[in-house]
Amino acid sequence: MSFLLFILNKYPLSASMSHSSDAKRTGTMPERRPFVRLPTDVYPVNYGLCLKPDLVDFTFEGKLEGKVEVTQGTNQIVMNCADIDIITASFVPEGGDEINATGFNYQNEDEKVTLSFPSVLQNGSGTLKIDFVGELNDKMKGFYRSKYATPSGEIRYAAVTQFEATDARRAFPCWDEPAIKATFDITLIVPKDRVALSNMNVIDRKPYPEDDSLVEVKFATTPIMSTYLVAFVIGEYDFVESQSSDGVMVRVYTPVGKAEQGKFALEVAAKTLPFYKEYFNVPYPLPKIDLIAIADFAAGAMENWGLVTYRETALLIDPKNSCSSSRQWVALVVGHELAHQWFGNLVTMEWWTHLWLNEGFASWIEYLCVDHCFPEYDIWTQFVSADYTRALDLDALDNSHPIEVNVGHPSEVDEIFDAISYSKGASVIRMLHNYIGDEDFRKGMHSYLLKFQHKNASTEDLWECLEQASGKPIAAVMNSWTKQMGFPIIVVDQDQQGNDRVLKISQQKFCASGPHDGEDCPSWMVPISICTSEDPSCTKLKVLLDKPEATVVVPSTGPDQWIKLNPGTVGFYRIQYSSGMLECLLPGIRDLTLLPVDRLGLQNDLFSLSRAGMISTVEVLKVMEAFVNEPNYTVWSDLSCNLGVLSSLLSHTDYYEELQEFIRDLFTPIGIKLGWDSKQGEGHLDALLRGLVLGKLGKAGHKPTLEEARRRFKEHVEGKQILSADLRSPVYLTVLKHGDSTTLETMFKLHKQADMQEEKNRIERVLGAISSPDLIQRVLTFSLSDEVRPQDTVSVIGGVAGSSKQGRKAAWKFVKDNWEELHNRYQGGFLISRLIKLSLDGFAVDKMAAEVKSFFETHHAPAAERTVQQCCENILLNAAWLKRDVEDIHQYLLQRKAPPV
Repeated sequence: MSFLLFILNKYPLSASMSHSSDAKRTGTMPERRPFVRLPTDVYPVNYGLCLKPDLVDFTFEGKLEGKVEVTQGTNQIVMNCADIDIITASFVPEGGDEINATGFNYQNEDEKVTLSFPSVLQNGSGTLKIDFVGELNDKMKGFYRSKYATPSGEIRYAAVTQFEATDARRAFPCWDEPAIKATFDITLIVPKDRVALSNMNVIDRKPYPEDDSLVEVKFATTPIMSTYLVAFVIGEYDFVESQSSDGVMVRVYTPVGKAEQGKFALEVAAKTLPFYKEYFNVPYPLPKIDLIAIADFAAGAMENWGLVTYRETALLIDPKNSCSSSRQWVALVVGHELAHQWFGNLVTMEWWTHLWLNEGFASWIEYLCVDHCFPEYDIWTQFVSADYTRALDLDALDNSHPIEVNVGHPSEVDEIFDAISYSKGASVIRMLHNYIGDEDFRKGMHSYLLKFQHKNASTEDLWECLEQASGKPIAAVMNSWTKQMGFPIIVVDQDQQGNDRVLKISQQKFCASGPHDGEDCPSWMVPISICTSEDPSCTKLKVLLDKPEATVVVPSTGPDQWIKLNPGTVGFYRIQYSSGMLECLLPGIRDLTLLPVDRLGLQNDLFSLSRAGMISTVEVLKVMEAFVNEPNYTVWSDLSCNLGVLSSLLSHTDYYEELQEFIRDLFTPIGIKLGWDSKQGEGHLDALLRGLVLGKLGKAGHKPTLEEARRRFKEHVEGKQILSADLRSPVYLTVLKHGDSTTLETMFKLHKQADMQEEKNRIERVLGAISSPDLIQRVLTFSLSDEVRPQDTVSVIGGVAGSSKQGRKAAWKFVKDNWEELHNRYQGGFLISRLIKLSLDGFAVDKMAAEVKSFFETHHAPAAERTVQQCCENILLNAAWLKRDVEDIHQYLLQRKAPPV
């Protein structure tokens, strides 16, 4: 499943500030009631499943004929079942008489049903028959309805599925656990003018005898697979198709009339399948793959085997109206979901405890795939800003959790679809790949996929295959990263001895509140690489730090050379250099001799150390000023995020404006250099950088940028000169930030007229920039209106919370006032966690933490418990950071401007 990382809301004011005395250092969750997996006395071999959805009354009828195996005599069968009514059930032993079930006992809280039989079902094969009915819900999970408008504007509904993690049980009674695999024969009875799709290809389509407006569509038998990967879609779609070079039929299904917008994803998918086939040395296991855009969709996408479902914005690209970041997003999500076809679908985790392996791996290899398809994206540098630093920030909290979490009850699964499973997971796999080397890594992956294909595996199984391929102690190294939460800060000092440099290196746990100074300090097995100014792009030395401290000799390194740890910013740790070593490194930022990814990493580490109270924030502001010659998009993007965090922090003070002046000074030279219009020979990254810089300058109130944005906006609205897609976000943001009710009305109008979901989302994400309190209320009310798709409400409210002090207060009040509706709408899925995080992360007043805590004590959100704890911790950390550094920051910003004496 692909997380939806709202591009603009990717970095709410996050993690790493100071220490709250009452936060626990364990990262454990409150005790839950015990959870029991399904009994193993009966298991499925094949599900014969026929479903007949009613797209008017939003119900469905189902018939299950399952081939099952009884392994020990029993008079009951326990299955998963939720929101389904069973009408009849019976069991036919092979060669015996049908036995009707005499009772159905629903255990609603456990989402189970027990079928009772009058006599013992004997060992051996049999057929389980169940007739049932269910509801096509509007909760974006299970078998649900998705609203769309036809080209003529008529509102209709499609019937679609989202089963991961535990919602197949809402579509049919089943053994809904990833390790209970079976084959599926699916038949759908649907209106004859609708498209019907499932995991496999259609093998028969015939009129339905009881109603000539319906057809019966039968699909080929699937390979043996887990229930959470089953899918079906019934709706109206156009498609584009092609065949990959290895002969797989690829189709991209789009809303009617928008087939053109599927071409980019089709091209990416057709390149990606052969890339993975070669990388894993295992062919794609199914005859076809469909990628389909679903109007109402909670995640970014879902890797159902052979039928991958996407949000429209994660799949559709309009050559004229899609911006560069959308193309990149689509390429990454397609790469992510197609990787799962092997890693997750062919070999599946044994239980949700190993979810991180599925998601962390796909979140790493999606970058490898995009780098292969689009080398001009410089995507690995972007990984550091998008995933690696994000994971470090979250994992520095006392309320983080280990990558591997023991999951019991289904409600706990949703909670681990977070930045630790995805981004830290991807980061440690990137570190592992670097430690092993590509060749041995691929060898190990190949043997893992072959050994466990069509089966289930655990994290340990992968370590074993990689260990055999590389001869390195993979399990020992990796367990320290996956089984304990957090990561180390590597403290380094140096001494010149003759022509050698002697480094003293030590590790301790890094906490958002400062270094861990307890008795029981955890330690890691840390692969450390070292480079020098002689060749910044080449690793001179590699060591495995497997104890608290070590001395390392870097031979033939003269006193005039600098030394840098973690070149490429691959190791998952922060670094604190001695002041002498840091002094030597800083000129490498200004003169660009350090690689972009290392300039970024150095600045990000320093920023994090300042939040944790280990250095002054003023030191970081001085370093930031050295980036004035910076050409790299991702480096600017990371700087911009960190300055956004500081802006949010200083919005609690009277000198927010002085920081905006600092931002204007820093971004003006690059803004002037880039200008407003793209030049001959520019590429993808120039377009991203221009959008970033103009948006930053506009938001910070840079007059020439504001005037030009207003001029271009007026021409755009009047239809004289349509804004290029890459300039829309920065222009919309700028005019709204400094706009009035007329500006807001115009934006609402543009939103209503937009035919493309990407444009609607682009507008939704910036509406919150409006400044006046009554207009902020209008935006919040709009977020719950029919104009906004349910999954996008979160980014509207998040946009309000993230853009100003007034917005933050108003958004939190709005969430509290509308809690019933919001919680009911997202039913404890991960969108509720996202909503809470975006609404709360910017606060920096101690008493807010107490208010939040007491609100959620009376308004339970089980799937977001950990998020609530993290938000409370963040608020206390922000407050401590503000108290500690605010005066120094103020003085620095004032004296920067003071005329020289």
